[in-house]
Amino acid sequence: MYIIAALYHFARFNDPAKLRAQVLKACQDNGIMGTLLIAPEGINGTIAGSRHGIDAIIPVLRGLPGCEALEWKESQSDEPPFGRLKVRLKREIVTMKQPDVDPTAAVGRYVEAQDWNDLIQSDDVVVIDTRNDYEVAIGTFDGAIDPQTKSFGEFPKWWEENKDRFHNKRVAMFCTGGIRCEKSTNYLIGQGVEDVYHLKGGILKYLETVPETESTWNGDCFVFDNRVSVGHGLKIGPHRLCHACRRPLLPEDLRKPQFEPGVSCHNCINDTSDDDKARFRERQKQINLSKARGEQHIGTLTQN
Repeated sequence: MYIIAALYHFARFNDPAKLRAQVLKACQDNGIMGTLLIAPEGINGTIAGSRHGIDAIIPVLRGLPGCEALEWKESQSDEPPFGRLKVRLKREIVTMKQPDVDPTAAVGRYVEAQDWNDLIQSDDVVVIDTRNDYEVAIGTFDGAIDPQTKSFGEFPKWWEENKDRFHNKRVAMFCTGGIRCEKSTNYLIGQGVEDVYHLKGGILKYLETVPETESTWNGDCFVFDNRVSVGHGLKIGPHRLCHACRRPLLPEDLRKPQFEPGVSCHNCINDTSDDDKARFRERQKQINLSKARGEQHIGTLTQN
């Protein structure tokens, strides 16, 4: 059994490179796999390991400057969620490209998962999904607005173009685990929006906490590991990943003529050249050979 821990924390790191070396060694010493991003604004990532490994690494992460209150959300998987460990230095732990945004200064009002339904069903509340379009496509909350952004960095432009639609409304926002809402609510506060709320712990906390019979969530939630998606109770969803474009696919999508494992799907078949596809086929060939030998191919996650 693998324990999966999704986490982030905004803090001011004066020497991210030094912290990266410390975190990398601790992860290696404890058999941790997954991805952690470290930037001057904090840490973000999803990792997995044994119960002992996760219990050992969390105090290390909480020992980073300003991270004493770091929270994480746990789930489980019978299969390895990640193929390797990556601890990377970044300019931002979630890219928004807004230098004045600082979640350590102010964020929207947190709303606990059990109180979320009451908030978003209020007539004076507009609900905005801050995730990318391919994430929204497989699941979202009743009545939520989809900005149809391909990346989080597009959100400020979308807001500027649409903000007049939400005059005299309270704004409630949500994302997978909460990190994008930390930034987006701070951004809206900087734009003069007074009543801003966000779902504490994100969709994952909601799906873990709120019974399906009381839920206003429809579909599945995309996650950035080999599970691909989860549903209520954080049960693994039906999706697989297209290893060409990294978008989630349903079982019926795998039967479409555009689908070729590791090469293309109906979403991306027209987005890559013949040379790209030839390169992807060679990569997939090497992956298949590695699997036949009982080895993990270094350039890929375990395909599910």
